[in-house]
Amino acid sequence: MSKPSIPEGTRDFSPEQMFKRNYIFDTIKNVFRRYGFKQIETPTLEKLSTLTGKYGDEGDKLLFKVLNNGDFLLKANEEALKTGNSTKLVSSICDRGLRYDLTVPFARYVVMHQNDITFPFKRYQVQPVWRADRPQRGRYREFYQCDVDVVGSNSLLYEAELLQIYDTVFSDLKLPVTIAVNNRKILFGIAEAVGATDKFVDLTVAIDKFDKIGWSGVAEELSNRGFDAVAISDIEKLLAITELNALEPYFGRSENLKHGVEEIQTVLGFLKDYSFSNQVKFDLTLARGLNYYTGCIFEVRADTVKMGSIGGGGRYDDLTGVFGLKNVSGVGISFGADRIYDCLEELGLFPENANQQTQIMFATFDEDCLRAAFSLATQLRHKNLSVEVYPEATKIKKQLDYANKNNIPFVAVIGSEELNEKAIMLKNMITGDQQKVQLSMVNDVMVNLFK
Repeated sequence: MSKPSIPEGTRDFSPEQMFKRNYIFDTIKNVFRRYGFKQIETPTLEKLSTLTGKYGDEGDKLLFKVLNNGDFLLKANEEALKTGNSTKLVSSICDRGLRYDLTVPFARYVVMHQNDITFPFKRYQVQPVWRADRPQRGRYREFYQCDVDVVGSNSLLYEAELLQIYDTVFSDLKLPVTIAVNNRKILFGIAEAVGATDKFVDLTVAIDKFDKIGWSGVAEELSNRGFDAVAISDIEKLLAITELNALEPYFGRSENLKHGVEEIQTVLGFLKDYSFSNQVKFDLTLARGLNYYTGCIFEVRADTVKMGSIGGGGRYDDLTGVFGLKNVSGVGISFGADRIYDCLEELGLFPENANQQTQIMFATFDEDCLRAAFSLATQLRHKNLSVEVYPEATKIKKQLDYANKNNIPFVAVIGSEELNEKAIMLKNMITGDQQKVQLSMVNDVMVNLFK
């Protein structure tokens, strides 16, 4: 019999890990709610027709496909079976897939529920997504995204709010980051300026790899994608620009480039009185490889940990259009919770009580004490305290060891003496201090401990 295992790129999470993960989720959700966003959820499975064609060729290759129910070969493309054409075969035996991200399902949701929601519609979503990628540090096949989006408004005020949300969340997590900003109109403007608008997607795909392969790698990829030497030289000069106003000399060669710069300037204008806790910088090499972005784009990287992007997003002007609802602009960002977890763990930034769930445990010496502890625990749970009762009146050392191993900060001991005196002995497991508390005062004392 083989040993049990899980698929590559997936993970089990222990209670201690879940405490830390929920610390991240709760921090992010709290900020989302402060900006007026409301939570939704969408199915794990989406129709492949919903997912394919939205992420570019690279993204489509990473979609997990789900076989049709029953005898899926009954309707299989026989020619594809005979010739080994996997693309045609898959389309005939799979009509569903695991969601690749939360943005495309959200666009589908908006179209399906357009008569039930009020625009601008501000939603957040915290759910797992799946990508058939090669697993490595910080990259998993199953991972969580924490998304926040607005649809139904062209206002650049929302881009400013999203930058504030990024800044606030990472400030609350005490994780220093750099938030990079660019605009897809600027990138299209570069393609216009070098006479290669027909190769815009090729340009963004190559530039998107800049941080991994450097300029020499990007130049080689551009050459392989049909860019001539003059165009590549011009692109190199443009990508070296680090200040927005340095792009002004190129405005005459591209209106799109000019509009992209103006949009970023408008966003930053909203924020002129806002004091950032983290660095925000303009980065022309930021491309965001997904094809649906049309305006401002963002990406977040940790300053002190070698890790890929831990957040990203941007403006998409007509993503709902592919589902039949035209001219509905949206903008959103995502937090990579799993990579954020790895960063906080490496830097030791989780709070000391992040792995603490139970606040008080009752330890007892006999059955009468056990029943009394059960009754007291019920009272304290009604006061919204997290309470456990050790299930056996066994050796006190065994009970205290259990409390220590589970990081329970207080143990309430009840023996025959305490029972006769209508009291408990409250032990602080961190300092070792003990105090006797009368039963009439237990509720007040315990509640005050965890205010």
